[in-house]
Amino acid sequence: MIRYGNELIRINVQQNTIEYSRDGRNWLTRCKNVSLGTFMDLVDYGGLIMACTSKGVFSSKDKGQNWNICCRTGSYGDFLQLAVDGPNLLASTSKGVYYSKDGGHNWHRR
Repeated sequence: MIRYGNELIRINVQQNTIEYSRDGRNWLTRCKNVSLGTFMDLVDYGGLIMACTSKGVFSSKDKGQNWNICCRTGSYGDFLQLAVDGPNLLASTSKGVYYSKDGGHNWHRR
């Protein structure tokens, strides 16, 4: 779960959806696009929401409603978790830890 502006945004793992709440008690579905794969993790990355899924890393400019592919799962392994370290986006994958300086489009082994 992340705080993004005046909202909390989370992954509903049972339904594989992105949900949001303004009070932390009442949750509404914002995205249920199964073509994105299974959502694994979310981070706030400088005005974008970044997500890793079973199909790669995606970014959203509209609070998680629509997603754009940044990097497909492949030579980096399966993306499992994301973190932010200053200007860098970090990813824990099935093949190790990687970092990106360009919003998840290109990755380098750490």
